[in-house]
Amino acid sequence: MATHNCENCGFRAKYDSNPRSFLGWLWRLHINWCPGWKAYMKSLPGSERTTLAERYGLKKYRKE
Repeated sequence: MATHNCENCGFRAKYDSNPRSFLGWLWRLHINWCPGWKAYMKSLPGSERTTLAERYGLKKYRKE
């Protein structure tokens, strides 16, 4: 099974520190199609997945 570095992603850290920055915006756009992010989200337990979905405004993962 592949490991995901999404938890330590530099772009994600940029978004967390300043969501309105260009790199933050780019990361937020990127997670909509990134297969690694989708696999990472599916690998998380339900409560963590829901927490991240609410934090980043991802409707797709809120009710799984």
